[in-house]
Amino acid sequence: MNQSQLPSVLVVGAGIMGAGIAQVAAQAGRRVMLFDAREGAAAAARDKLGQTLQGLVAKGKLTGDAADATLARIAPVARLEDAADAGLVVEAIVENLEAKRTLLLQLEACVSPDAVLASNTSSISITALANGLKAPGRVVGMHFFNPVPLMKLVEVVSGLQTDAAVAEQVFKLATSWGKTAVHTRSTPGFIVNRIARPYYAETLALLLERAAEPAVLDACLRGAGFRMGPCELMDLIGHDTNFSVTESVYQANFYDKRFQPSLVQREMVDGGLLGRKSGRGFFAYGDGVAAPALPAARHGALPATVRWHGAGQGGSAMAAFGQRWRDALSAAGVAVEQVMASEWIGLESEGRRLALTDGRSATQRAADEACAEMVVFDLPIAELPAGASLAYAGAASAHNAWLDQAAALLACAGVQPQQLDDAPGLAVARTVAMLINEAADAVQQGVCNAEGADLAMKLGVNYPAGPFEWLARWDGAAVVELIDQLDRFYRGERYRVSPWLRRRQPRPGSAR
Repeated sequence: MNQSQLPSVLVVGAGIMGAGIAQVAAQAGRRVMLFDAREGAAAAARDKLGQTLQGLVAKGKLTGDAADATLARIAPVARLEDAADAGLVVEAIVENLEAKRTLLLQLEACVSPDAVLASNTSSISITALANGLKAPGRVVGMHFFNPVPLMKLVEVVSGLQTDAAVAEQVFKLATSWGKTAVHTRSTPGFIVNRIARPYYAETLALLLERAAEPAVLDACLRGAGFRMGPCELMDLIGHDTNFSVTESVYQANFYDKRFQPSLVQREMVDGGLLGRKSGRGFFAYGDGVAAPALPAARHGALPATVRWHGAGQGGSAMAAFGQRWRDALSAAGVAVEQVMASEWIGLESEGRRLALTDGRSATQRAADEACAEMVVFDLPIAELPAGASLAYAGAASAHNAWLDQAAALLACAGVQPQQLDDAPGLAVARTVAMLINEAADAVQQGVCNAEGADLAMKLGVNYPAGPFEWLARWDGAAVVELIDQLDRFYRGERYRVSPWLRRRQPRPGSAR
């Protein structure tokens, strides 16, 4: 069957998302009807899309013939009844349950009983949207990401009554449009907006504790491979938008403390400090505004000898970093003795320790391990490029001389040490652990599978790796231990290990 014989698509809503959906459908060869309740909005959106397509032609990304053919396939319609032959309807109107459900009821009376009714909702329950329709099985979520033409991910969302064949049809259709589709069950936040919450939440919690400045936390997360730090990303999204999504997920999960919004962000929203759109959020924006500078690094002399504990432990990421670090120390003239079997990972010099965080604060570890001179460093989950920031923190009992020397030892590994206040789990370790934990819970609850979670987070929010890819690079038992330590420290409901994750870790005394 040629493209002209395929069922046509009706897109309802001619805003940024609707116009983008119309563009990708038309570029894939579909005939598209574009409707908007605002008079003249659909035609204006088509005209603007024509300019966008010509811009792509000017950049050499599209031929003139392809641009003309794409635009020719898009036709504004004045009434929903004019699109009665549509085989697929994608609604992209305001994010409001009643408005969307009212529209779906109207559409049910207009289009063929075989037509699929898809919602581009980013957070509303598909089960709730289908409630009251004569054929709820044909209602499915088709969640695109902005900007639609550039973002590859589409979440195909099934409600309780969505027909499996309908979800699979939309999955294949999205693939034919050049997208990467993932199946998800209709739960609050679906995959991306649910799993992503800890990326913001852990940094906001550290800011509330005054553990570090926003620029420092951003630098540490960028060092782990994230394209943008949490603070600059929230500034880009808009704190009002980010806060609203967090509130929505929190409420939809019956006020589960894992998703509790932050007082830090609430105050920013109340004060109109919304980020780039208002000219100021965590950072200031505008002509001539310089990027915030990071604090000056501490300096100390390298010791003559060190003992490296736990070589080869801690997963592939830590093993690679540890080898690089030991090689660099040796090249700098430091004698390195390796202690292969150890209960901790890091190095020791004259009884002073610089240890990989296990979720305890440095002060707690100093007490537990009877080592007053205790410094902990953050998880190098990625291949850290030269100059990447890596967090560390000292116990209250540690002297400045050891803090200076610890910073020098970290710098020898090619990283830029960033001192944090003594917060448990530091920055990267606690963030990545909670992202893994949230993804594990999503799989446990049947929201998605592990492969879908990894794809969704890499394509939907440009993470450098998926949560289960991080888990494979780390150590599952270490992830569980770190979250348990956070729970012991904070004594709340927020840090609890997913049953999926805990069941997959060896029990004491079992073979590893």
